[in-house]
Amino acid sequence: MKILVPIKRVVDYNVRVRVKSDGSGVETEGVKMSINPFDEIALEEALRIKEAGNAEEVIVCSIGSADCQQQLRTGLAMGADRAIHVSSETDVQPLTAARVFKALIDKENPEIVFLGKQAIDGDNNQTGQMLAAIWGRPQATFASKVELEDGKSTVTREVDAGLEVLEVDLPAVLTSDLRLNEPRFVKLPDIMKAKRKPLDEVSLDDL
Repeated sequence: MKILVPIKRVVDYNVRVRVKSDGSGVETEGVKMSINPFDEIALEEALRIKEAGNAEEVIVCSIGSADCQQQLRTGLAMGADRAIHVSSETDVQPLTAARVFKALIDKENPEIVFLGKQAIDGDNNQTGQMLAAIWGRPQATFASKVELEDGKSTVTREVDAGLEVLEVDLPAVLTSDLRLNEPRFVKLPDIMKAKRKPLDEVSLDDL
């Protein structure tokens, strides 16, 4: 079983965000960038599923400029097997991102696509749901616990009234909530090993 984990390059959550002087966006020049925290949690859970023997391969992917390869390498250092960089010099909206991930699904045939519930820059909380609709597969969002058995995933999700438990058939789209896990710390030997792992690049137009 393959697990595809899309990740996004965002301003690190510890950084105090500054608006550009012309009001056109957020200042990113010289600012520390990281993997979106919810995406990092999704990747950690995918790696734990693999380590438990329920998956054979974890693939990280990202859409953006060449700079996002730094975050893909971090994902590889955490333990992902390979990475896919979809190169784009412009920011993509959630629907475009969902279409790109659907194109990658057609190539890779994963059983699970595991995303963060939202990115901390746009806070849209749309890509996972849109991807499930385009793919025509079940979705279980805001996961705080994930269990796999017999081609199904049982997901405990956080909702306004408390907790809700869903059982979905695989393949499926899952999105992580904050309390799903605590991502592992990346050590220097893992960073060195990540440099030898494959990182494929494809243009947005090709997809």
